[in-house]
Amino acid sequence: MKRTKTSKQWMHEHVTDPYVQRAQKEGYRSRAAYKLLEIDERDHLLQPGMVVVDLGATPGGWSQVAASRVGQSGKVIALDLLPLHPLHGVEFILGDFREDSVLAQLEERLGGRQVGLVISDMSPNISGIGVADQARAMHLAELALDFSVRHLKPEGVFLVKLFQGVGFEDYIKLMRSHFARVVTRKPNASRDRSSEQYLLGMGRLEKLE
Repeated sequence: MKRTKTSKQWMHEHVTDPYVQRAQKEGYRSRAAYKLLEIDERDHLLQPGMVVVDLGATPGGWSQVAASRVGQSGKVIALDLLPLHPLHGVEFILGDFREDSVLAQLEERLGGRQVGLVISDMSPNISGIGVADQARAMHLAELALDFSVRHLKPEGVFLVKLFQGVGFEDYIKLMRSHFARVVTRKPNASRDRSSEQYLLGMGRLEKLE
């Protein structure tokens, strides 16, 4: 199949991207690793001994960063629809997070332990239909938030990728009902033209019965 002008432009941008080149030199699975590194440097999310859940982990850039910072005393459980080449210090679950059976596998791996940090870089398969793609992305973010509220420690932290559009402001309000502090982050490694934003919820609130 002949490459389109758009695909050629994307390939050129990708191979000349300084974060792609840096990731190749420094051994990270993806340029996305630098997004988490930058946010962690600013907000100090990752701590030795922490239990971390990485949703939408493949190809593994975020899991690499998490595993290196929680150390051998910590635990990283990663999940994705696509296979993940094995990473030291990372347990991987292959499956669709939207399915109850896959969620049950994740909860079984936790073994009743509360989570210190949930990171979600999940994105839907893009159809090109903006309204539908935004709805799918928001649904994934809502599932990640629901999981976080149920499994994070009271002082736990939730980091999630969102795309600005329909439902974005409502999602922020929902997060604020569950966390003591909610802030937005746009790391330097996030391309300027991308509508992605990262929301960070700190200090899970205990709900009164």
